[in-house]
Order: sequence, then structure tokens, then C-alpha cells
Amino acid sequence: MHKVRLTDIFEDELVEILRPLGVEKYRARQILEWVYARGAKDFGKMTNLPKTLREQLSQHLRFTNIRTMARQNSEQDGTLKFLFEFEDGHAVESVLLRHDYGNSVCVSTQVGCSRGCRFCASTLEGLIRNLSAGEIIEQVLALEAVLADEHQHVSSIVIMGAGEPLDNYDQVLRFIRLLHLPYGLNIGYRNITLSTCGVVPGIDRLAQEGLPITLSVSLHAPNDRLRSELMPINERYPIAELLAACDCYAAITKRRITYEYALVSQVNDRAEDARQLANLLAGRLCHVNLIPVNAVSEHSYHQPPTETIRRFQDILKLRGIEATIRKEMGSDIDAACGQLRRRIIKEKTEDIF
Repeated sequence: MHKVRLTDIFEDELVEILRPLGVEKYRARQILEWVYARGAKDFGKMTNLPKTLREQLSQHLRFTNIRTMARQNSEQDGTLKFLFEFEDGHAVESVLLRHDYGNSVCVSTQVGCSRGCRFCASTLEGLIRNLSAGEIIEQVLALEAVLADEHQHVSSIVIMGAGEPLDNYDQVLRFIRLLHLPYGLNIGYRNITLSTCGVVPGIDRLAQEGLPITLSVSLHAPNDRLRSELMPINERYPIAELLAACDCYAAITKRRITYEYALVSQVNDRAEDARQLANLLAGRLCHVNLIPVNAVSEHSYHQPPTETIRRFQDILKLRGIEATIRKEMGSDIDAACGQLRRRIIKEKTEDIF
């Protein structure tokens, strides 16, 4: 018998599953509160449900018991990075970031990625599979449990881990909506950021959802020639088409766009690059997040010197473009997305041979 994963479904869907069993509607909310508010992983723990009902539930519903394969703790800033393994043996990374304004969780939406951005470790083996909404939620619940031990909670979500979220559109939107519900984790939409490499049809579709989430777009270059070298997706959706979609998103949602710009030494960090970027974004409702690139052993990209990064920021600001330099967090652990997963998989392979 196929069992439905509890974190994949909404309350009304659970009501319909329970209906043939003769279960009252209000029981659906009780069950989901056990999952989200109390982190239950066993129907036997749901003590306000009749014992016979608990036995019935186990025949139709299931939990996703993700396993922690690896955990890294940053001694510098308290960042925690996890490698979570799913029931089929595939694994993804999730990160807990501690800020002055609260705790942020960065989640993965796919195992691997098909987009091939040159400086990203997550793309090196291509796309393996999409995650379900429940599998994405389980990452958040696992880190919520860590914070609960410290009497804290998750306050914001960043959909910026492995995978391209807009390539897994339906499950990612289901995840966002489930996360926002009062019986879920009650995360405000404005506290959710979705990052994309620039899937224009997905941006257009997202703009029509009526969700005031923050859209973060990986730009990384001020012209098509350079962006195509760094990001193959630019061949499909060049900069002019991407910016038009982002302008439309900002106009509909009234939310400014964050443009991510990973600074790579002697590749896209020249003063001329900064001037081109400023001209490109002039007059747009946006913000630029400058990111000193994380080194990945399989690539030859390196961070620019601090003075080069500051100069780039200054040029943007002088031309009226708001720009910040992302604070490096977890730099003493496998910081780049995909690094921890690749290292663990490599170690397991070496153990076999």
C-alpha cells in the first residue's frame, strides 16, 4: 500500500485521506500540529489521538526520516552545515545561519543540478532528482529541532541550496505555502527568499502567484559574453530577457530584486565590469549582493583581494546602485554549496575501493 508522506500534504488533503476511515475533520489539524509544532516522528507519540486511530494512521501515512550523514560546526560564527540522507540513499546539504536578526535556514530543492554554473560544486554531477515539498520541509524541521534545544526558532528561509528551485516549481511552491501555514512553521512570506540562476518562464510564473517573497537572481556578469561563459543558462535566457522578467516581477509584487554577483578574481571584478553593471541596473528596483566567490577544487576561480571588492562596491554606489558585500559565514567549514556532499561521497567511494 502506498503511504502518503505527512509533510507533503495540506490539511484539506489530509481530511480527504482520513474521510474513508471515518475520522473527524479536526483530527487532521491535530496530526499536523504534532508533526510541525512538536516534531513527531512516530504516531505512537500522538497521545491526544485514540490508540486505534494511531494504528490506522500508520497504515496510510508515513514520516520522512532523514538521516544526518555529516555535520560541520563553524567555530567562527556558529554556522551549522548538515548533509542529510533520504530513504533512497541520496543526500543534500542544508545550512543554519545565525544572524543578529534571527536564524536563517538555507535549503536544497534538488539532488544535484542541471544548470552547470561554472563556479558551483552542486552542478558537477548533473541533476539526479527533484525533492518533494515534504523532503524540503524535513530539512527545515531538522534544523528547527536543533534550535529548539537552544530555545530558539527558525525565523527565515533561503531557498538557495543545491538545485534550481524554478526547475522544481510545483514542489517548491507547495513547500513555500506549507511553510507559511499557521499549523506549519508559520514563516511569513516576506521572510522567504528564492534564488534562481535566471529561469525566465519560472520568474514570470512566480510573479503571478501573489506571494510577496524576495526574488534573488544570480547575475554574476554585466554582459552576455561573460555571463554565458560563467552560466550556460544565459544562452537560453540572455540578460535583456532576464531583466525584463525581473522588472515585471518587481512591478507586480512591489518587491525589489536582489541581484547576486559572485566576484571572481580577474574574471568579472574589473572597474569596467562595475561600470557596466551600474549602467545595466540603473533605474531598476533592485539591490546588488556582492559575493566573494567560494573556491571549489574542481575549478580555478579565486576571490579578488579585499581592496578590489571594495572598489567594485564603491563604483556601484557612486552610480546610485545599492550594493552590499555578503558577510562570509562558515568560511572555516565546507562553505560552498555542494562541497560537503562531494567530499563525503568521495570518501565513501574511496572506502569501497
